[in-house]
Amino acid sequence: MSFAHRIASLLAALALTWVPVTSADTVITVGVYNFPPIASVSADNQAEGFLGDLLNQLEAAHDDLSFRIIHTSPKRRHLDFQADLYDVIFFESPKWGWSGLETSVSAPVLTDEELYVALKKPGRTLDFFDNITNHSIVAMSGYHYGFADFETDPDRLQQQFDIEFSSSHSRNLQLIKADRPSVAEIAIVSRSYLQQHLSENPGDWDKLLISDQPDQEYDLSIIARQDGPVNADDMMTLLAPLVANGSYRMLVERWGLQLPQGFLTSFNAP
Repeated sequence: MSFAHRIASLLAALALTWVPVTSADTVITVGVYNFPPIASVSADNQAEGFLGDLLNQLEAAHDDLSFRIIHTSPKRRHLDFQADLYDVIFFESPKWGWSGLETSVSAPVLTDEELYVALKKPGRTLDFFDNITNHSIVAMSGYHYGFADFETDPDRLQQQFDIEFSSSHSRNLQLIKADRPSVAEIAIVSRSYLQQHLSENPGDWDKLLISDQPDQEYDLSIIARQDGPVNADDMMTLLAPLVANGSYRMLVERWGLQLPQGFLTSFNAP
């Protein structure tokens, strides 16, 4: 079946199956933490970034649906999830501390990767990144990294590595450009954030050395509580109209993000 025919069938199925997914005036609580450009939370507790635009489009597509934002943090998100403070969290890798929790996990809906970034210097080549444990590192607090085997405990990490933590990619890149090797020789930044930063600061192309091998590549899913009011299949059904009409793909591209390989041709509403 062609993609166009499959999308038409999907829309027809949605018309028949939409009612059980959510009742009128359904409010879904969404956990959000600082994960730019994918997600962040404004001062007035609204989702921003790619996620903010996506939630707005989902509410526009479903008149009886609204989202309430619960501002969590990278370190606190699992505890808040277990405490039932939110129903759903978007764009998480199941490898990031979710094993052992009672979760409902969707198929991947987004993909990205983390890259190593250092200051360009005469004679410094990509070999600089061959063993990053030989260098001082600045990383995001609570994030999971491949080089650290996804450990997030700061005390354990500081026992193993020369590492500092912050809550801002922008600050981390500023530290690299400040040439303070005792503090930070290497920052770890997502490709999507780095693309956004370089588009806004094109002069940094000549200042930053960027690894050609990622720290990690990750497929991101929607995670819901197994016994919650909505599960991952429900969320994929809510997303389906935006996939069918091309809105989701255009939003992904607008934010410089990427869809998982084969996402559009294999997408099926549960």
